[in-house]
Amino acid sequence: MNSAIDFINEKTNNFKPVTGIILGSGLGDFADEFEGIRVPYAEIPGFQASHVAGHKGLLVFAEVAGKPVVMMQGRYHFYEGHSMQTVTYPTKVMKKLGIKNLIVTNAAGLLHKEFIPGDLMLISDHLNLMGTNPLIGKNDDDLGPRFPDQSDIYTKDLRKTAKEIAAKLNINIKEGVYAGLTGPAYETPAEVRMLRGLGADAVGMSTVPEAIVANWCGINVLGISCLTNYACGVIDRQLSHNEVIETADRIKDSFKKLLFEIVKAI
Repeated sequence: MNSAIDFINEKTNNFKPVTGIILGSGLGDFADEFEGIRVPYAEIPGFQASHVAGHKGLLVFAEVAGKPVVMMQGRYHFYEGHSMQTVTYPTKVMKKLGIKNLIVTNAAGLLHKEFIPGDLMLISDHLNLMGTNPLIGKNDDDLGPRFPDQSDIYTKDLRKTAKEIAAKLNINIKEGVYAGLTGPAYETPAEVRMLRGLGADAVGMSTVPEAIVANWCGINVLGISCLTNYACGVIDRQLSHNEVIETADRIKDSFKKLLFEIVKAI
């Protein structure tokens, strides 16, 4: 990890971010709004190239609302064949760079019948249904404890701030539980019924590993899901990744305004 930190510090002239942002499918345009230093993942020691549509694979260092921020334009997914260590490596690097807050965003399928595509949802908690955990293996005591508490992964104070900002912007933001599954196939109708029975409001294929590791590292976490489509069986229609990208594009202006004001406030 030291080689990645040294490489980044050389590229950015020792830029010290206080907030990190992981931009999910179709949401990476936020980083394009700001002048800054852009470093391709493939150039950073320990990082991998990103191959999913809607993920540019760039680490962007910029001033956002007067705050030093590092943004991931795209992320790694477990379903791409990466290990959990690879998926969460950038989160550990951002911790070493000095971030105190991590805003994790994603595109998710909605399970709650009162939510609609295009809604934004603050993640209040999650269900880790990926069949593994990114903290399995030898513990790095310099980053976090062997048995971390998870009672407040998605920091209450950050959610409170986000809700207050959304109200001022007249954005009707929702709040709920995110279920993380491996993908890459979308869930079956039976699996969706199971998830709803377990208390999930949205489902996706990311976020949970990064949130677990960030919490373990002592980073404050805010999770925001862009609810892009009904999960299979909620309504009678087939699903596609194009729908995910199209819905994310439709609401990106509201998403950008909300994200900007949140960064400004924290």
